[in-house]
Amino acid sequence: MSINRRSFLKAMGGVALFSIVPRQVLGGEKFIAPSDQLTKGIIGVGGIGKSNLHFTSDERCRLVAVCDVDKKHLEQAVNLGKRKFNQTLQTYQDYRDMIADPNIDIIHIATPPHWHGIMAVEAARAGKDIWCEKPMTRTIGEGKRVVEAVKQNNRIFRLNTWFRFKDTFYGLGTTVEPLKKLVSNGMLGWPLKVRISGATGFAWKFFWVGKENLKPETVPAELDYDMWLGPAPYKPYNSHRVHQTFRGYWDYDGGGLADMGQHYLDPVQYILGKDDTLPIKVEVDAPQQHPDAAGIWRKITYTYEDGCQIILEGEGFESKGDVPYIEGPLGKVYQGFRCTIPNVMDKLAELPDPEPQNTDFIECVKTRQKFALNEENGHNSCTLVNMAVDALRLNRPVLYFDSRKQLFLNDDAANRLIDQPMRGPWSI
Repeated sequence: MSINRRSFLKAMGGVALFSIVPRQVLGGEKFIAPSDQLTKGIIGVGGIGKSNLHFTSDERCRLVAVCDVDKKHLEQAVNLGKRKFNQTLQTYQDYRDMIADPNIDIIHIATPPHWHGIMAVEAARAGKDIWCEKPMTRTIGEGKRVVEAVKQNNRIFRLNTWFRFKDTFYGLGTTVEPLKKLVSNGMLGWPLKVRISGATGFAWKFFWVGKENLKPETVPAELDYDMWLGPAPYKPYNSHRVHQTFRGYWDYDGGGLADMGQHYLDPVQYILGKDDTLPIKVEVDAPQQHPDAAGIWRKITYTYEDGCQIILEGEGFESKGDVPYIEGPLGKVYQGFRCTIPNVMDKLAELPDPEPQNTDFIECVKTRQKFALNEENGHNSCTLVNMAVDALRLNRPVLYFDSRKQLFLNDDAANRLIDQPMRGPWSI
């Protein structure tokens, strides 16, 4: 009969900790045998956390616990665990109790974004590895704290937007790889302009906006609304603020831009080879924004120091005609990977492939290798989202940004949005 290391430790008790190599060793690193099964817990099981993509158990990583501030969500998750895995999951209503559970290796954060930063930092400090949904954080400052905590505690971090390394990218009819080859080999020239519009853009989630002048409602008995708000400013409960429609409010997210922006912008950072840098300017064309409810926008333009640009086209561009997705002085690429360079596929076949990426998160946890989309490049692509969100909230047509210091230039109000106050007792 064979038993795994965790069962052996439990059977032997604390004495065993000094006779074999424990999972936590010097420097906070983990020792994990290649055959050892990891465990995970999911915080937030109302939507994506309960999806077939993430609510999984297998021989490499077993789901053992779920956490949610809504008792109905917990009940549904427990029933789903019984149906799918014939397993009774441990339940928590307070995420801190889950993070403190020594039987959990990986914390999957699937909450609204106003919780991402706090939970990721606390998980890192507790020695957990982290899988976080997008956007990585709601503010630029929270992203900085996550990067610091992951590094200081030697954790493995994965941000869950995957288009930089697999799957057909939105509307383009191709993965990112051929675009990366085109750009890195200079076939389109330089500087480049990337236009996210129409079929390759936000049309399907663009109108995820908030409602103004919400009327107070009675909090459902199953929901701990105070805990749902957490660090966000107190606002009277209304059903449109929580669960699937929270995205429309600045306190928790930032409309379709914040919800989907990192899916679109992160691959562009990778394609352009700009994982280690940020734009120096963001320009926004949008109607006056409400102080509570996120609204629509027409156009957002990012400009880098070398002249490259990313243009997001919103209202008025949903059905725009045939425009290039990416273009440079030497060529253009359209939807469906139609390229103005003759025989482009034959030419690409003769070029070296992009550097391989570590895209197996469980293997990265076991081997302690950095995941392809991690806290550092994830923070940078999330910063693009938050630069535009800050400009929208302040109704600024343009904000200038110091990409090295990660501060806005000559705008105190914008810089106050980088590190926003949190409702007590919460802090990061």
